[in-house]
Amino acid sequence: MNKKIDIIVVGTGASGLFYALNMPEEKQILMITKTSVDASDSYLAQGGICVLKNEDDYDSFFEDTLKAGHYENDKASVDVMIRNSPEIIGDLMSFGVEFEKKNGKLAYTKEGAHSKARILYHEDLTGKEITSKLLAQVKAKKNIAILEEMTMVDLICEANVCYGVVACDKKGCINLFEADYVVLASGGLGGLFDSSTNFSHLTGDALAIALKRKIALENISYIQIHPTTLYSQKPGRRFLISESVRGEGAVLYNRKMERFVDELLPRDLLTRAIREQMEKDASDFVWLSMKAMGSENIKNRFPNIYRHCLEEGYDVTKEFIPVTPAQHYFMGGIKVNLDSKTSMDHLYAVGEISCNRVHGANRLASNSLLESLVFAKRAATDMMKRYETIAKNIEQEKYSIDMDDFKDLEKLKTDYKESILAEIERSKVVELFNHAKA
Repeated sequence: MNKKIDIIVVGTGASGLFYALNMPEEKQILMITKTSVDASDSYLAQGGICVLKNEDDYDSFFEDTLKAGHYENDKASVDVMIRNSPEIIGDLMSFGVEFEKKNGKLAYTKEGAHSKARILYHEDLTGKEITSKLLAQVKAKKNIAILEEMTMVDLICEANVCYGVVACDKKGCINLFEADYVVLASGGLGGLFDSSTNFSHLTGDALAIALKRKIALENISYIQIHPTTLYSQKPGRRFLISESVRGEGAVLYNRKMERFVDELLPRDLLTRAIREQMEKDASDFVWLSMKAMGSENIKNRFPNIYRHCLEEGYDVTKEFIPVTPAQHYFMGGIKVNLDSKTSMDHLYAVGEISCNRVHGANRLASNSLLESLVFAKRAATDMMKRYETIAKNIEQEKYSIDMDDFKDLEKLKTDYKESILAEIERSKVVELFNHAKA
């Protein structure tokens, strides 16, 4: 299939959907996704989404974000994220997103490394609530089409200008989609790891393509480990035990049933403490107790966690559960500016695959959904300011597309994985050198 469209969005998570909803309806948008439309990590986000409650909270919100990120954050990015948060929440509510309320007012919770309660939530399924409502809005738009099981395998580009996407369908057929603009919203890279909270098909392909096409990357060794996932010997995705659980009173114990750490430390520091305790205990996990929260509160506030743990044989209202760290989030990615523009013309990146350095070296809890939405909307605004139509037709020789590159897709998949992992290792060496110089 060779097709010309105004804009292609790669990915159907929260950032891609929100970007599409912020574009004018005269623009024809094609969204492609690797598997099913709802198989994005946005759906898995449990805890919530941060918001600036009032001007008095700005300094502490800013400082909490920088402190969690070890002060490697881009301060301008942090400012943009925080300042735009009330507007984003208003947008979400206008799209039908429902947040928890108490006495008719929005309810806020607190998570690790936050000095104040500033997190809005919907039960323990905030990501699903937001993303499903955005998807419903997208499906109602006549100018937006979605193709499932369509995997990006390359970009169509020439002279540092992006002209479209090369994608493979479920039958293994190669499709060329030409576009005025491409937006990468393809998520993280948890599928590269044996133990991750991410969907296994999210393997950071866009990073390998960026390396191939000489598109700038940033901080790609900055990979966050979540301290508390439900321990299991079964293969597959790890089930997250939300930071909100500890924010509302859950505590951690070693094998002697002694508390050993401040449960509200930033994620990287808590992960380190848990791993050290696991080594002391010669164990693959530590214990987490929610019992002090009370049975009814647990069932009402964390119904998804309660149900899943029951299915795994644990009643969190009565007993401890084993938890262990697992890969969770990607702070690095394709380098973008404050408007989500990459180093290649006509190419934007939003969400977890992008890096505007808002998170620094470690993400503050519940900033991920907010960051994705703020900078997705900015991408839409910036694109419309500079919109240029590409008046060309797809010709293989014009764009230097070598179709032989896609004859063996399994080999291509392996090559991409190896190139990403090699670049992550190279980036680690560079970061160590830079930190030593500092």
